[in-house]
Amino acid sequence: MNHAIVVYWFDHTHIYKHEKNNTPMNKTQKSHTFTHFRTAFWPIHSHEIKKFVSLSLIMFGLLFIYTIARDTKDTLVINAVGVSIIPFLQGTALTVAAFLFVLVYAKLSNMFSREKLFYIIIAPFLLYYALFGFVIHPNSEWFHPAKETIAALNVSHPALTGLIDMYACWSYSLFYILTEIWGNAMISLMFWEFANHIVLIDESKRFYGLFAVIANVALIISGYFVYFCSNTIQFFIHNGKDAWTVSMYLLMGSVTLMGIFVVCVFRWMHNSILHKGNADGFPVEEANANPPLKKSLLQSAKVIVTSHKILLILILVLSYSITVGLLELQWKHQLNLFCQGNRGTYNGYMGLYSSVTGAFTIFCGLAISTRLLHRGTWFQAAIITPLLFLIVGGLYFAHLINPNLLGLILAKFSVSPLAFSAAAGGAVVLILKSMKYTLFDPTKEMAYIPLSEELRTKGKAAVDVLGSNLGESGSGYIHIILFGIFVTKDVLLIAPYACGIFLAMCVVWLMAVKVMARKIA
Repeated sequence: MNHAIVVYWFDHTHIYKHEKNNTPMNKTQKSHTFTHFRTAFWPIHSHEIKKFVSLSLIMFGLLFIYTIARDTKDTLVINAVGVSIIPFLQGTALTVAAFLFVLVYAKLSNMFSREKLFYIIIAPFLLYYALFGFVIHPNSEWFHPAKETIAALNVSHPALTGLIDMYACWSYSLFYILTEIWGNAMISLMFWEFANHIVLIDESKRFYGLFAVIANVALIISGYFVYFCSNTIQFFIHNGKDAWTVSMYLLMGSVTLMGIFVVCVFRWMHNSILHKGNADGFPVEEANANPPLKKSLLQSAKVIVTSHKILLILILVLSYSITVGLLELQWKHQLNLFCQGNRGTYNGYMGLYSSVTGAFTIFCGLAISTRLLHRGTWFQAAIITPLLFLIVGGLYFAHLINPNLLGLILAKFSVSPLAFSAAAGGAVVLILKSMKYTLFDPTKEMAYIPLSEELRTKGKAAVDVLGSNLGESGSGYIHIILFGIFVTKDVLLIAPYACGIFLAMCVVWLMAVKVMARKIA
């Protein structure tokens, strides 16, 4: 079989792929144009539908699981201990877990094929979610240490209060950590690495914007499902504790079933498409073939460090993770105060927030993302997210620092400052995360495509898993340091200092985008 010689290059307006082959040009290489309507809503050729729909279903399922688990993790830990536990989770346990995952992934990637690696990575997550929903959570009082034990530990080791809080609700803490790893491992790494492997450059310009749009239908469906299970179910079950237990049965049961569905689609793609050759534009992949990645972790790390593009992508990911971590903690604190410790209300709000986020993300994808990614420059698409973070996030911090700025307006409409802070924070995070899904993620992934197989796989693992979690850990360490300096766990008290760091990271992010645009020009 003749293998195509692929050369990648970028200019400010488009991404090009030149294929030189001894065989006639096949249907995946032909240049086609679409009508204006189809360019915006369905720029997919008929021979690409099988590939596009299969990938969309996998992304849908992974995001469905992530949304349910992400909404639930905050409800569990915040209502068990308080919002102050999040920085300690991010700054300690999550850092260690992310580092261990990258080590294990790098080792496994040299031992198993891409298909088997997917199954090996996803299995532990689904197993724990099933055990948590049906065994651990209903019997949490038996699994967790007694309150007297925790009180004694706090008295004897006051400097370790953050670690003690995590131990007090260890199953919730583990749920939180696994969910954070899931978002980066299964979506940012496993899905996008697989997509970059089988999607051609020309297809990526048309697929990637729509991936975000179609996948976010999962946010709407899963968000409303969370809302129903956490809120509406209480109308049918009068006992609040039983209602929450039933909610967890439904939520974790749906997560487990959706995980099985994703595995089935992934397996079907390999059995029915990938292993049958490249008639549909797929690269050939033998059933038992290992990826050609045999370098050691130390050698891979050396390649990553010496790659300016990978380092720049790392800065982009770190900037996003740190800024969104600083902003979200303030918002979740306001929301927890507003919900007054009611788990059903809090989780229901988060589910409703996810649904609205999905709908708004689809709107942004259709109105902004597909047009910018298809017609605009990489810089134009990539610069929007950090600019919005700087402006919208800065305004929200200003309100938290000085609520009197809007005092007269809120009083006129009989809205309490706390209710406004909870609602406004949700709106701000909604807008910023919609830009993350529709512009930040696609532009970041497009920057990976022209890299070597080594950088795309192990470099991507280091950036998307370790880098992203280090960013979240970074925001956690920032909060821990501020808590220590001011001897408090009140996140609102440290808001002015968190705001200064937030603005500084936004500036770093903007500069990294500018430099990256020059690198890929």
